[in-house]
Amino acid sequence: MTATFFKYQGTGNDFVLFDNRTLFFPKENHELVAFLCNRGFGIGADGLILLENDDSYDFRMVYYNADGKEGSMCGNGGRCVVAFAQFLGIIDEKTDFIAVDGPHSATVKGTTVSLKMQDVEELKTKPNALYLNTGSPHHVQMVTNLEKFNVAKEGSKIRYGIYGATGSNINFVEQESKDTFKVRTYERGVEDETLSCGTGVTAVTLAMHHLGKINDNYANIKAMGGNLKVEFDYSDNTYNNVHLIGEAKQVFKGEISW
Repeated sequence: MTATFFKYQGTGNDFVLFDNRTLFFPKENHELVAFLCNRGFGIGADGLILLENDDSYDFRMVYYNADGKEGSMCGNGGRCVVAFAQFLGIIDEKTDFIAVDGPHSATVKGTTVSLKMQDVEELKTKPNALYLNTGSPHHVQMVTNLEKFNVAKEGSKIRYGIYGATGSNINFVEQESKDTFKVRTYERGVEDETLSCGTGVTAVTLAMHHLGKINDNYANIKAMGGNLKVEFDYSDNTYNNVHLIGEAKQVFKGEISW
């Protein structure tokens, strides 16, 4: 069959999106998803997102990693699917939608999407790192000279060595100023460094606050693919009202046959 797809990116984290409200897409075909995400033989993307109808929310987000398997929550993907929903005329400037980790709300102003993430109650201490789940599992580790750090090698080593087959995303962080951090992320499912990871920069922000590196209720994050901002409240040992904020843009529209 031949299908229309859209390509979106959020700070360089790129996704293939399909309007699947008619449920035409063969979701059980994981090899097809991997093919579509393949940069050499398919469209090329860090992940694939299906926008579907939902009885209780504006829409449903179904997310697949580049390896073809259905994934946990993707923050930049969430921002991109919100921009896509606005493009399709499903929403205006505000939305409530459902994803694999539960309901989310978001607002859109121009190309900037502010996505509300899930509350976080628990941060676990690891050797030289913190571990937390912001919709996806994340290892957060501070390093020096991040620009020259071998993220693919060291990230893969930690991802498999500590977290095994289930895995975790691995974030390496360097503080630039009192409220600004540089972040590079190795993503499971992609099994390589990506230009940005939304749940990852969210995890980094909360981890840095937990370590006393942030005094205010926000952080500016410099990812390889661009800048993001994370805002949050903290009360009763819980991070709530967590918002991931940044640009989400449509790159192109096309057709592909399989």
